[in-house]
Amino acid sequence: MNWAAKLIGGRFHYGWLTVAVVFLVLLAAAGTRATPSVMMVPLEHQFGWSRATISLAISVNIALYGLMGPFAAAAMQRFGVRPTLLAALGTMAAGVALSSLMSHPWQMVLIWGVMVGGSTGVAALSLSATVVTRWFTTRRGLVMGILTASSATGQLVFLPMLAAIAEHYGWRQVVWVVALAAAVVIPLVAFLLPEHPADMKLRPYGEPHDAPVAATVTKQNPLAIAFGTLAMASKTRDFWLLFFSFFICGASTNGYVGTHLIAMCGDYGMTEVQGASLLAAMGVFDLFGTTLSGWLSDRFNSRVLLFWYYGLRGLSLMYLPHAFGIDFFGLPLFAVFYGLDWIATVPPTVRLATDVYGKESAPIVFGWVVAGHQLGAAFAALGAGMLRASLGTYTVASMISGGLCLVAAVIVLRINRPAKVPEPQAI
Repeated sequence: MNWAAKLIGGRFHYGWLTVAVVFLVLLAAAGTRATPSVMMVPLEHQFGWSRATISLAISVNIALYGLMGPFAAAAMQRFGVRPTLLAALGTMAAGVALSSLMSHPWQMVLIWGVMVGGSTGVAALSLSATVVTRWFTTRRGLVMGILTASSATGQLVFLPMLAAIAEHYGWRQVVWVVALAAAVVIPLVAFLLPEHPADMKLRPYGEPHDAPVAATVTKQNPLAIAFGTLAMASKTRDFWLLFFSFFICGASTNGYVGTHLIAMCGDYGMTEVQGASLLAAMGVFDLFGTTLSGWLSDRFNSRVLLFWYYGLRGLSLMYLPHAFGIDFFGLPLFAVFYGLDWIATVPPTVRLATDVYGKESAPIVFGWVVAGHQLGAAFAALGAGMLRASLGTYTVASMISGGLCLVAAVIVLRINRPAKVPEPQAI
């Protein structure tokens, strides 16, 4: 890969090209994860599957996506980022393509739940945290915000197009488009993604020029790395505060809104394309909101940022059931307000994890925290589907999700707070 370094010259740090490649990988993975929400109504119409049945497959997908995080981060330490990512992308593309043949619910659970959920879990936030801590000493919050925003951009690029394809040509054509997108990024990873700055004879961006050029190598088993880090972190209060706040984050974003918003719009007479366009518009605002959040997390207290993010998100979700009845200031206001806050929680959460657990352990600790995020998302995806099936409306699910966010706003204020030292008593 030295040819790539020579091509871009010495004035441009190779870490930024690494960020661009990882951004495209995360973009493809985000589009893949968003696909089941487009397929929900077509599958319901073609096979007669209930939303609760389809939500089960989506919840398995979301749970595995999160649970793979710490093991993916550990595998990247042991085997390298490039081999781990290539295996995941190959599995993702093959699984999505294979789903064009499915005709039974168990096949959707196996393919979209297990194969696609596990592979997208490698191309996820743990990958971002690993790349950021390896390649950047300064600007970490900004870079994490940019990479996190790729999830929003993935929705922006894919959802309206996929919804239009599903509406005019059927859901099977949708999966072929998504499989191709996953396959396209494979050669980019193979040829343009080095393991460490040291492989390019570079130091991480922002590191002093007199710092030694070195790469951390471990021969420890990835399972031992992942569980060893969990054993260390789980003994601390901060880990559980991060874990449960991110559980609520997942429940209130991709678990609920990301999975059910298009179907919810259908309950109010909107088409799939209209619902997908609304979700994509939220993605546009999140692209700015999450990038700005990364910039802010380099400069301000991450606990305070998270307090405002979760509190405002909770209020916007409680407003959502009323938004459908308001002509102009209804859904557009929700899209702006909620979209800016969609996944803005990620950069300050990564910052807190790095501050508490250090540069080496932070990506794996954050992987376990992301597992909590996706378990919360799986809980909300399945729970909201069951509530909709039994009540015929998503209103109760919206209020529960908003209330949980207000709880998270209080929880995050306790993360990484120094213990108070009692003042000596006067004698």
